[in-house]
Amino acid sequence: MPGLMLLRKRNCTDKPLEGAKIVGCTHVTAQAAVLIETLIALGAQVRWSACNIYSTQNEVAAALAEAGLPIFAWKGESEEDFWWCIEQCITADKWQPSMVLDDGGDATHLLYKKFNGTFNTLRGVVEESVTGVHRLYQLSKQGKLTVAAMNVNDSVTKTKFDNMYCCRESILDSLKRTTDVMFGGKQVLVSGYGEVGKGCCSALKGLGAIVYVAEIDPICALQACMDGFRVVKIEMVVKQIDIMITCTGNKHVVTREQLDRMKNGCIVCNMGHSNTEIDVASLRTSDLTWEKVRTQVDHIIWPDGKRIVLLAEGRLVNLSCSSVPSFVVSITSTTQAIALIELYKAPPGRYKHDVYLLPKKMDEYVAMLHLPTFDGHLTELTEEQAKYLGVNKNGPFKPNYYRY
Repeated sequence: MPGLMLLRKRNCTDKPLEGAKIVGCTHVTAQAAVLIETLIALGAQVRWSACNIYSTQNEVAAALAEAGLPIFAWKGESEEDFWWCIEQCITADKWQPSMVLDDGGDATHLLYKKFNGTFNTLRGVVEESVTGVHRLYQLSKQGKLTVAAMNVNDSVTKTKFDNMYCCRESILDSLKRTTDVMFGGKQVLVSGYGEVGKGCCSALKGLGAIVYVAEIDPICALQACMDGFRVVKIEMVVKQIDIMITCTGNKHVVTREQLDRMKNGCIVCNMGHSNTEIDVASLRTSDLTWEKVRTQVDHIIWPDGKRIVLLAEGRLVNLSCSSVPSFVVSITSTTQAIALIELYKAPPGRYKHDVYLLPKKMDEYVAMLHLPTFDGHLTELTEEQAKYLGVNKNGPFKPNYYRY
């Protein structure tokens, strides 16, 4: 994780997070451990839980706990365990959080609903998922957001690298590890053509799959068409597809009615953060039989013998069933750390009770920290060129409305 380590090296003496008490609720993985250690090296105190009941790497959680860090996470938590773990991060004696680093909005949600007094005293919330950001914008719209929040999910360095490049590799890894499927000639429906969907479609197309896209947004749909994918409604192809992948951030994208119509052996999985995209609850009925084939792989069997293959019970498949590239996670983790520093060190009045994007200059700084890995060398503007473009020669180089 080169960028994150370089950030740590450059700032460990100044300790910009000195005094910060951070509640973290993210995937507890080896990469997250490097982020946790970095935040501590920058002066913060942390308490940590998992944002997903299946993605925790137990050996990592155990190593962090053995090192004396308050980590509340294990693979295979129940829903009750999940909320208990988050609460342990919030309610420690003589320890009141000042910052939240969230992935999915669950820690923020619990603080807001159950510990509102503590929530109102926070210096800031940093959120990295579509689901969590959506919740924050809802609170802001209703006038109920009483802290400053940083939307990392829509920062350039998260959207264009983690969402696209990470998913492009990890979707294939997830499906191969769990099902050993061959992609050539398979018909795949990807619901959602945002950055995650784009990454999935690109990877599947590269291995010879026939890829369809379902979209609600005409701009994303047109992008899919121009990239060579047929845009359809789910109902148009649901009987013939071999693989169904959701990546919308929405709920009930795949319904029981659609699952009933899928053919025998269809693989169903989710690449969006939330576990609401596939209506898994509708499959827990007396007429269907669940058969566990291996870890994170279930066969759902209909009375006529038809079965579909459900991965990770509809939860985020890449972090539940495979691994993600550390380099891309370094980009996102560095963005998260810089967002925490920015909110914690900002003078009073800079950020009001609203949701903000990471300043463009900081996005560029995250990218710059990772360029040395590729032996990348930036061209420098002359004073005359900078004046001609109307920018500072040291950046930011693009206006906030620029679409990369």
